[in-house]
Amino acid sequence: MRFIRSNTFRWAFAVAGVFAAFILLLFGFIYLRIDDYLVVRTDRMIENQMTVLAALPQERRMNAIEDHLAEDSRGVQFAGLFDSDGHRLAGNLARLPELKLDGTVQNAYVRRTDQEERGAQLVRAAGQRLPTGNVLVMGRNVDEAREISHVVGQALALGLLPAFCLCLLAGAWLSVRAQRRVEEVNRRVQRIIAGNLQERLPHRDVDEPFSRLAGIVNGMLDEMEAMINALAGVGNDIAHDLRTPLTRARLALERGRTNAQSVEQLQQVVDKAIAGIDQALAIITALLRLAEIENGRRSAAFGSVALDEMLREVCDVYEPIAEDKDIALSVAISHKRTVRADRDLLFEAVANLVDNAIKFTPKGGKVDIGLLSLDDQTTVRVADTGPGISEEERDAVLRRFYRSDKIRNTPGVGLGLSLVAAIVKLHGFHLVIHPGQGGRVDIVCPDRPGE
Repeated sequence: MRFIRSNTFRWAFAVAGVFAAFILLLFGFIYLRIDDYLVVRTDRMIENQMTVLAALPQERRMNAIEDHLAEDSRGVQFAGLFDSDGHRLAGNLARLPELKLDGTVQNAYVRRTDQEERGAQLVRAAGQRLPTGNVLVMGRNVDEAREISHVVGQALALGLLPAFCLCLLAGAWLSVRAQRRVEEVNRRVQRIIAGNLQERLPHRDVDEPFSRLAGIVNGMLDEMEAMINALAGVGNDIAHDLRTPLTRARLALERGRTNAQSVEQLQQVVDKAIAGIDQALAIITALLRLAEIENGRRSAAFGSVALDEMLREVCDVYEPIAEDKDIALSVAISHKRTVRADRDLLFEAVANLVDNAIKFTPKGGKVDIGLLSLDDQTTVRVADTGPGISEEERDAVLRRFYRSDKIRNTPGVGLGLSLVAAIVKLHGFHLVIHPGQGGRVDIVCPDRPGE
C-alpha cells in the first residue's frame, strides 16, 4: 500500500519503535530494581534468623528450627543444624552445603530432605559455626524473583503490543489522511492550471499548518485572479483609448491632404494631428510610469519628506488654476510630520488628487487640502464640494481607464487614481475614498518608529 511508503507512516513507525524501546528499558529497569530489592530483603531476613537461632541454647535451638520450618507454608525456607562432622541434627537440609561459615549470605546449592529427587536448588543461604562446634545453616528460596519476571513479561506483552499496534494504526491513518489532502490539492491545482481561476485549495478554519498554508495560497490566488482579470481588460482598454486620438489624427491628416488650400490650413491640420498623437503618447507614458511604480523600481529614491512643506507647495502650484475656475483652494496644517518617501512620487499623488478635485468641482466651489492627526495616524486629506464618488464606484475608480458616465466628456485618460493608488501602495500607506456627496480622499500614513 502506498501509505506504507509515505514519510508520515515511516515517522509513525519510527516513533512507535522508539516508544517500544523505551517501554522495554522501563520494564527492564523495574524488574532489576525489584529483583535487587527482593534479594536484599531475603539476605536481611536470613541474617536476622541466623542471629536469633545462634543465640538460643542447644536444646531450644533444635525446637526453634522445627517450629520455624513448620510455619513455612510455601516451602521456601531452609534450615539445618549439623555437628562438627557434618551429620544432620535438625532441619530440612539433607546435607551440609558448600559455603563459607562466616555468617555472610551467599548463593548455595542445597537439597531438601523431603525433595531429594528434585536435586539441588540454588538459594540464598548463610552458615555459621557455633561455639559448641556445630554448624547452623539458614536459607531461603528466591524463586519469587522469577515469578515477578513472569508477571512483568505478561504486563509488557499486554501493554506494549497493543500500544505499538495503536501507534502503527495512527501512523497509517495520518498517512492516508495526508495523502487524501495532497491528492485533493493536486486535483484542484490541475484545474487551476487548466484555466479555472475560481478554484481554491481546501481550507478549514482550524489552527494547523496545512490550513494556514492553504489560506495563504488562496489569498495569493485571489490576487492572481484579480490581476489576470485586470490584465485581460487592460488590452481592450488600451486599444480603445489609443484608437480615438490616433483615428482623429489620421482623419485630420487625410482631410488636410485633400482639402487644405493654404499653408495656414495645413498647419491647423498638423496641429490637430499632433494633439491626437500627444494624447496617445500621454496614455503610453502614464502606463509605463504606472508599471514602473507598481514594480517598486523607485524605492531607491526614498528619503525624508516634510509633508507640511510639500502640501503648501502643491497648493501654490494649483492656486492659479483654481482661481481661473473661481474655486477657493486652501491648505490646513494641524501639525508637522516627516515621512520616509519618494518626494516626487508623493507630490505627484497629492497633485493628482488636487487636480481631480479642481477639475470636477463646479464654479464657486472650494477644495481643501489638510494634514490631520487621526487615531495616532497622520492623514493627508483632499476634500471638495464636487459630485463626489458613489459607493458603487469606490473600487471601480481605481481601475485603469475607468471613466464614470458623469465625467465621460471631461478631459483625461482614466489613469490618475490608478497612479495615486500605485504610489500609495509603494510607500506602504493606505488610500481611503469616502463615498457620498462631496469628494473626500485620504492618504493615511501609519506612524513608524524613527519617522
